[in-house]
Amino acid sequence: MTACAIEGGTAGAATTADPGPEESGEPEEPVGAESAGLERAAGLEGAAWPEGAPEPEGAAGAVPAGPAAPWAGAPRAPGTFTLTADGAYGARLTAAPGAPGEQRAWYPERWTLDGPEPYAVPLPLHQPEEPDAQVVPLADGRVLIRRRVADRQMFSLLYPTGPATGELALGAVECDGMTLLPPSPDGSSVYGLSAGDHSSLLWLVAGGAFGPELVAEIPGHCSGGVWLDRAGRMLALDRQLPGGGPVKAVAVDLERNGEVTPLLQIAPSSDDRLLLAEPDSGLLLIRSDAPGHDRLGWGVLGSCLPVRFPECLRPADVAVTPFAVQPGQMLMPESCAVALRIDGAAGSWVGIWRPQGRRLHQLAAPEGWSAGAGYWSRDGVLHLPYANAATPCAVARIEAPGDDGPLPETGGTDGTDGDASGTEPSGAVTPPVVCKPVPLGQAPLHRTASPD
Repeated sequence: MTACAIEGGTAGAATTADPGPEESGEPEEPVGAESAGLERAAGLEGAAWPEGAPEPEGAAGAVPAGPAAPWAGAPRAPGTFTLTADGAYGARLTAAPGAPGEQRAWYPERWTLDGPEPYAVPLPLHQPEEPDAQVVPLADGRVLIRRRVADRQMFSLLYPTGPATGELALGAVECDGMTLLPPSPDGSSVYGLSAGDHSSLLWLVAGGAFGPELVAEIPGHCSGGVWLDRAGRMLALDRQLPGGGPVKAVAVDLERNGEVTPLLQIAPSSDDRLLLAEPDSGLLLIRSDAPGHDRLGWGVLGSCLPVRFPECLRPADVAVTPFAVQPGQMLMPESCAVALRIDGAAGSWVGIWRPQGRRLHQLAAPEGWSAGAGYWSRDGVLHLPYANAATPCAVARIEAPGDDGPLPETGGTDGTDGDASGTEPSGAVTPPVVCKPVPLGQAPLHRTASPD
């Protein structure tokens, strides 16, 4: 299970005890439901470029727009907005209303996103949560919360019970720190990763039978966490061995006692991290410094074709991070739409890109977007959850722009310089090069034509 070389041109991620009490038969009261409407689902009103922000040249099919500033008075969330694998539920920590400058109490909030209209359910308990608590939604609507208490990590499941919040304690793990990984595709399991001096411990903290369970001890320091399949068996982690050296993505088989196998081996000394994977198509989004500096690239799981590092994915003066890949594109990885978070001096906005299109479309984010949160439908509609003063719970839906327009001419003479629109150079400038498939570990850093 390896993914390939690099493109030439430039060298150098509840414990299930008995389920909690059944949710009340009465419908949950959506937060802000009275202000919801169809216009809210469209969700792009008020998204515009902040004054003084550089506006990119619009590529064909793109909407020239940019970052949306946070709405006035919005509390800064201490963590991220987390979605289930199917996008049906989301969860976050949010702050209770209060006067400007007043210290606010944090509490979990669950969003229901798979109905005709999104709504949020607050899950406060008798005391506020600490800002470093972490929440993860499950497919049955419950929310896992991790709290740090002294030198222990405590885990509970929260669920609405009429007007109150129910809590099912799952147990604790003695360690200084732990990071919850993205929800498993099975919808019921959540894993946590704690790092030690010489190894990392992978815990099943929700979905087991007897409280938090140690799944595997992996030599080295691990981070990241990306699921490679729909069954929740294969997990990719970024690992640095105990003696130091480069960071390499590895695959962990959870059904074989955490057996570890190499996943990315682009160059012997390069840092090769896996950012996203789409199990249907096998599309991988990778960050590596194999080309000589840190670049965002893409490959296909199990393919012998090279990992490519498109020029359009490194626009100037911004950071680009992928956060969602279109599912359902069986055997068509190049047609998958990829959503990217773009962070610049003016704020955060959205990018959309397809490998076959070779252009980065930059779009406005809705006001109050939980930056980096979103999911794709199979038919290519991007869903972005957001909340602001006018709409406490909403989802913006954006159709992926087309890539049918001609690619602009490039000014570069070496085939590496894109134009100001963030478009990758067209391959028609130079004759096509025929290459033999090469396994990842043997792939050269420079493209060479194979002899006839």
